Amino acid sequence: MGYESEATRFLRDLLDGQPELRTQRARNRATWWDKPQDLETQKEREEARVDPTGYVYFPRPPAPGG
Repeated sequence: MGYESEATRFLRDLLDGQPELRTQRARNRATWWDKPQDLETQKEREEARVDPTGYVYFPRPPAPGG
């Protein structure tokens, strides 16, 4: 076995010591993340997307000579 971080060991030991957390974690994930996707809405959002400017705190300076 290779390197294993302290955080990984902690989470593994926590889940081994409290197996009900696995069920609770799956249920909570389903509550917030595992939702059916509406492809039409996703397409509309992608089409309406506007690229952000490079620096959002001040307006872009005018081009030279303009």
